[in-house]
Formats: sequence, C-alpha cells, structure tokens
Amino acid sequence: MAALGWLTPRRRSATARSVLAGEAAAEAARKTSAEDESALLTGAPGQASGQASEEPAFPVAGDDRAAAFFDLDNTVMQGAAIFHFGRGLYKRKFFERRELTRFAWQQAWFRLAGVEDPEHMQDARDSALSIVKGHRVSELMSIGEEIYDEYMADRIWPGTRALAQAHLDAGQRVWLVTAAPVETATIIARRLGLTGALGTVAESVDGVYTGRLVGEPLHGPAKAEAVRALAAAEGLDLERCAAYSDSHNDIPMLSLVGHPYAINPDTKLRKHARSLDWRLRDYRTGRKAAKVGIPAAAGVGALAGGTAAALALHRRRR
Repeated sequence: MAALGWLTPRRRSATARSVLAGEAAAEAARKTSAEDESALLTGAPGQASGQASEEPAFPVAGDDRAAAFFDLDNTVMQGAAIFHFGRGLYKRKFFERRELTRFAWQQAWFRLAGVEDPEHMQDARDSALSIVKGHRVSELMSIGEEIYDEYMADRIWPGTRALAQAHLDAGQRVWLVTAAPVETATIIARRLGLTGALGTVAESVDGVYTGRLVGEPLHGPAKAEAVRALAAAEGLDLERCAAYSDSHNDIPMLSLVGHPYAINPDTKLRKHARSLDWRLRDYRTGRKAAKVGIPAAAGVGALAGGTAAALALHRRRR
C-alpha cells in the first residue's frame, strides 16, 4: 500500500523510479487481467454493475487498438480509495485512531496545501506501508472485497461509469490508473466489470508485504509511464485511446492520448483543458463542485483539526 502520490508533473519529469513503477503496474495489470479472462472462460460469474445512462460521442465501435484509461479518485469514485480502504482497516483493528487521524491529516495536506515537502511525503508513504507490512497479500485482497461493499460501492459516479461502459460496449478495454494500491484498484475494476487496473505496486515476498514499494507511487509521470508500457505490451495506438481524470497531476497521462477528458476537474486542470480544447464533464452538484480538493476524509471528525492545521501552516510558509 502507498499513500497518495508525491510527484507534480509541472515540477518533475519521469525518473528511473517513475519508469520502474509504471512498468511494474503494467505487468501487474496484465497479469490480473489474464487471470480474470481465464476465470470468465471457466464460467465464473461476472461482477459488472450499473448501466450506462449516457453515451459520449466517442468511442469508435470495433476499434480494438483503442482503449480507455480512467483515474480513480474523484473521477470514477467520490473521494480517495486509499482513505476508504484505511477506514476499513481501522474498523478491523489494523491500527489505532491516532494513526487514522495522522493519515487523514496527511491527505489534507497534500490536497489542500498543494505543496510537496519531501520529508512530509516520505512520512506519508512510510506510515501507509507500515500498516500492511507483514500481512499476506491474500488477506488484504479478501478484506478489500468487504471494504468495497462497505465504503466504495455507493460512491461510484454514475456519469463516469457510463463513459467507461460506452468503451466496453464498443468492444474496447478499460483500465483504472491510480496511485491507490494495485490490489485495491483491481478489486474496484472487477466489481465495475472493467478490464483491469494499474496501481501502486507494493513489494511482497512469498505472498507477504515487505513494507517497500516497487519503484514509487503511481502518480503524475509514473501514471503516464504505466499507460505507455501497457499500450506497448497490448499493441494499443495511444492516439486512438482516451484518458479521463479530475486532477492536473494527471496532465502527463492525459497528454499521451488522442482523446483526453477532464472529469470533475480541479481548477488547474479545467484551465489547462480549456486552453487545449479538451472535453470536460462535471458530475458534481454545485455544492460538491465548490469543494474541489477536500479529501474523502472530510466527514471524519479527526480531519477537521488536521485540515485547519495544514492550511494554517501553509499560510505561514508562504
């Protein structure tokens, strides 16, 4: 497991660790996708949910060299998947309330302060990895299925789900691309009937998490590297592919494809998308749209103080 990302495309280009993280994510995604296809051929029941309620002008039916890549947090699902997963682990006594508070504060800092303090980001990563260190991958996958039903299933944006279904109906593959753990992302992709997921890969030995990452979190440039690696392995033409995201951090990924979409965009992405005439979709109500940047933890009482502290500290640093 890893905390949400700590690379901003405007400040850093892809590094060797970004490439490693992207290639690891692509390899994991292809493996899980192949396993799912095998299960379907042997009669395993499908788990697709939801029906398309609206269709975009794109995609082109029958174009098997095209695919769609969807960011997860605030694009497909309301809030941050990793926080919902953390809530589920907290409920199951994986860690104490003070750690939940600390984790929520770290999410608030990244989303609201908009800065990248290296020490803070290192701390965020280490605290997230320490939660699963020593646990079996199979254990976390099983718990993840339960957590999806408890906290995530009702948070899927119907509009974005419809866009993904349109690609599936056109005979194209659809992948989630997220900084969330690849195991969590894979569960969500399966439940939505998608092809698979690219996510942050945590190292495991003999099926047990070591507390280290393969490369770095799949965020910013690393997402673009993952999409690039998967496209090469699957024989996709990126110019015919689509990508969807809410965040300016995903501009590297969006810029890779011929059909970029800004979904529930933050201010920077909305401005960038308009300047390049990218398509925009916003499925939030006016009230929710005004809250762009507030993390999924906003409903937890522990976050309130952390959010205020993060903003106050940010103001002092400025």
